[in-house]
Amino acid sequence: MNFSFAASPVQFADTIYYGGDIVTVNDQQASAEALAVKDGVIVAVGERKALAQFKGHKTKMVNLRGQTLLPAFMDAHSHYINSLSVANQVNVYAPPAGPGTSPESIVAELKKFVKAHKIPKGVLIQAYGYDENVMPEGRQLNRDHLDAVFPDHPVLVNHVSMHGGVLNSAAMKKWKFTAEMQTPPGGVILRKPGTAEPYGLIMETAFLPVFADLPKPETDEEIIAATRAGQMMYARAGITTAHEGATHAADLKVMQKASKAGVNIIDVVAYPFITDLEEVLKDNPPESFGKYNQRLKLGGVKITIDGSPQGKTAYFTQPYLTGGPGGEENWTGEPTFPEEWVKKAVKQVYELNVPLNLHANGDAAIDLFLRAHEYAAVGDLSRDRRTTVIHSQFVRKDQMAKYAEYKIIPSLYTLHTFYFAEAHKANRGFEQASYLSPMRDAIDMGLHPSNHTDFVVAPLDQMFMLWSAVNRVSRAGEVYGADQRVTPLEALKAMTINVAFQYKEEASKGSLETGKLADLVILDQNPLKVAPMKIKDIRVMATIKEGKTIYQREK
Repeated sequence: MNFSFAASPVQFADTIYYGGDIVTVNDQQASAEALAVKDGVIVAVGERKALAQFKGHKTKMVNLRGQTLLPAFMDAHSHYINSLSVANQVNVYAPPAGPGTSPESIVAELKKFVKAHKIPKGVLIQAYGYDENVMPEGRQLNRDHLDAVFPDHPVLVNHVSMHGGVLNSAAMKKWKFTAEMQTPPGGVILRKPGTAEPYGLIMETAFLPVFADLPKPETDEEIIAATRAGQMMYARAGITTAHEGATHAADLKVMQKASKAGVNIIDVVAYPFITDLEEVLKDNPPESFGKYNQRLKLGGVKITIDGSPQGKTAYFTQPYLTGGPGGEENWTGEPTFPEEWVKKAVKQVYELNVPLNLHANGDAAIDLFLRAHEYAAVGDLSRDRRTTVIHSQFVRKDQMAKYAEYKIIPSLYTLHTFYFAEAHKANRGFEQASYLSPMRDAIDMGLHPSNHTDFVVAPLDQMFMLWSAVNRVSRAGEVYGADQRVTPLEALKAMTINVAFQYKEEASKGSLETGKLADLVILDQNPLKVAPMKIKDIRVMATIKEGKTIYQREK
């Protein structure tokens, strides 16, 4: 068996792990019998006998007892800031993640929540995870459903896409949505049939003022409590590096306050949203990006080009088979911002010399980005900028060839093959739905794709995400894109070492190698050995950040 040690002189380890499978995600040393940690860093990986020299009288010997040790998971894309508030919101995900099976079930959950928490009249109630695609008979949650039970509370039921939500009348009044309001470019305001009255669903650019105005923790005590609660959600999922995927200036100040207070137990990588960039740069110059400050770093800048395919706001070259979200005919979706604006924004980020994360779902949105890249990077198209196209769900094969040529990273989203495949089949057709997040082709073309949950769009469940990449089975039990399945190891790389590369952290994270941080996760089974359909049942037993256990599953 291969083994590797840190440079001499040998120091006694703080901890040595042994007695179970050790999956290194290091192609040069695929497995090991033991792993030693000193001062939060891996100092040796190899045979247990060879690691005996690292055992001192104070060394803690951890017997895995048949469980599996891996590098901790790295979150390639989620909305970390939302974890600070969802503990005080209602889960209305569709099964199996939640109880949202109909408008009535969602209202019932809201009613139960208000009663249990004794929420006073006039106080905003929020829920997350609403998915109209699973509502029976095509019914949608609307303002009337909410008004009937909550005439005195503003209610916002956030759409599962995170790109909008359903508002009741009190919330409409709070955020000034009226019949006279014009729908902004790139936005959606669903109107009550036969009238101009907003009927509940607000999406994309029309929703941005709502999103920006949502309540946030303000006092130091609130920020500390919310940060601890949010980060434990990631720790329980085996994640030690989280992603904040569209950071507004006010959100960044909250995160920086938490960092200054020293309460972060995981690393957080934040990407300021392009519309807030000038405000963020006032206190955070470009040279400060890419450097952790008490476990928080600015990773780059986020630009959004289109919406969500399940919300029918993603931008395609061909029309949706089912029309637009408001019944529009020949609907292809629209870009969030005009193309000329996007080109200038991409150029601005490239000139700042910081990484770009760009949201694009539909193939027309990806075409638009590629044109923006060619405009902004003219003369240096293939420079390694760690530009990442978040989601890239309906990327075409010819577009992935451009990714490879231009050194662009696709961060894919295989969970849609379970949660939204039926909606994509209805909206886009089976053939296009089957090429959703084509991880097999991406790998075969030499790319190093990452994979993500987009939490809170999907739950923080890394084993379910890995399962979706390996199996590509829908909620209805149908396989979407069997030719795009990957091996468990390839799927594991998409949530560890490939994410480290995305963040320019491959020298310190993502695999179990000497000199790297001891960011570890212990699972009750080895995902490389269990039956593929059983991967989703694997449990996180412990999460270790730089040698310190931050989560331990109760026995």
